[in-house]
Amino acid sequence: MESQKKHPRAFSFEFFPPKTPEGMQKLRSTWKQLAQLKPRFFSCTYGAGGSTRDRTLETVLEIQAAGERAAPHISCVGATRADIASTLELYRGRSIDHIVALRGDLPSGAASAGELRHASDLVAFIREKTGDHFNIEVACYPEFHPQARSPAEDLRHFKEKIAAGADSAITQYFFNVDAYFRFIDDCDAAGIAIAIVPGIMPIGNFSQLARFSDNSGADIPRWLRLKMQGYGDDLASIRSLGLDVVTDICDRLLSAGAPGLHFYTMNHAALTTTIWQRLGL
Repeated sequence: MESQKKHPRAFSFEFFPPKTPEGMQKLRSTWKQLAQLKPRFFSCTYGAGGSTRDRTLETVLEIQAAGERAAPHISCVGATRADIASTLELYRGRSIDHIVALRGDLPSGAASAGELRHASDLVAFIREKTGDHFNIEVACYPEFHPQARSPAEDLRHFKEKIAAGADSAITQYFFNVDAYFRFIDDCDAAGIAIAIVPGIMPIGNFSQLARFSDNSGADIPRWLRLKMQGYGDDLASIRSLGLDVVTDICDRLLSAGAPGLHFYTMNHAALTTTIWQRLGL
C-alpha cells in the first residue's frame, strides 16, 4: 500500500442521469447536499451504448454551472469514432476537463460492438483527439472483471489502459478489504503507480445490491448476504448493518493509506453523508 500513500486524498460521488423531471429534482437536492462535503468531483454515468448521453451532459453541466467539478462517463461499446469525437468536443466546448473512460455495456439487441473494442482503445483515442485536456479516470476490478479469463489477463488490461494515457483509476465496489490490498500489491509488482481509489457502495436496498453484485462479479461475503436476507423487509435493520459494515470498510481503507474514496451514491445523499460523518471526514 506504500505506493498509494503518496497520492493526495480525493473523494468523489457518482450519480446516474435520471429519466424523469422528478428524478432530476431529487438528484439536484442530492448533489447540493453532497457538495457541502467538498468532493474533488462528481461523476455521472452513461447508459449502455451511450443511450443517456444527453441526460449525462445535462446533469454534468448543471453541476459544473454551480461551481462544482463534474466528470461525465464515456463508453466506447456500440459507438463510432465520430460519435465519440463529437461527444469529446461537446464536453471540451463546455469546459469539462475530467472524464471517466469505460468500455461500457452493449445495449440488448445491438448488433455491433463499435469501432473501439476496449477501454484502452478509448483512452488512446481521447488522448489522440484532445491531448492532455482531460484528466482521465478508468475502472479496475480488485475481484477481477467478470469477463476476464484470469487475474493476470485482467491486470494486463488494466496496465494497457494506463499505458494508453489514464491518469488514475476507480475500483468496482467491494466488501472484502483484503481483495483491494492484494490488488494493490499486484499492481505494485506490475509497476502500476497511479492512484487507485476504492469504489464504495453504501447498502440501502439489499435485493437491488445482490442483483448488481451477481452481474458485476462483486462478492458479497456469505455471512453478510445471509444476515441481510434474514432481515427480509426490515429496512431499518438492513441500513443499520450496512452503515456499520461499509463505515468499517472505509475506515480500514483510509487507515491503510488508500488515496480517497469514490461513493456509488445511487442518487441518494443520506447513507453517504452518514458514513462520511462517522469517519470524521
